[in-house]
Amino acid sequence: MPSRSIQVPPACELTLGAVCMDKSEPGRTVWRMVADERFANPAGIVQGGFVSALADSAMGSAAVTAALAAGRKVVAANAEMKTSFLAAVPVGTVLTATATVVRAGRRVAFVEADVVDASGASVARASSTYLYTDRG
Repeated sequence: MPSRSIQVPPACELTLGAVCMDKSEPGRTVWRMVADERFANPAGIVQGGFVSALADSAMGSAAVTAALAAGRKVVAANAEMKTSFLAAVPVGTVLTATATVVRAGRRVAFVEADVVDASGASVARASSTYLYTDRG
């Protein structure tokens, strides 16, 4: 497989407007985005896939920081993800996703995230399994 450079920030985060606010602690990251009107469903609330995408960005980067702390450079690929939606997200809401690695091994990391609105109320909880691939 040919080597490919990694775009930073990735196009998916640019599309979402998601920004990493904190990655100072290995295995934990905090991400923020504004729930843009482009992400609204016909009912006028943010479609859940966009909330899940924010959680995925936070969890994937948390998995990578855990590996970096262990001296490894990896790519973390999402193998499965579950998101529970706890409240509707109106357009314009500032969302913050905090992701924490529950456990990381050589090949797999288990990660959870809480997505909250500006008042701190949980709007979604997510969990995911990431598969590690060494990148050099």
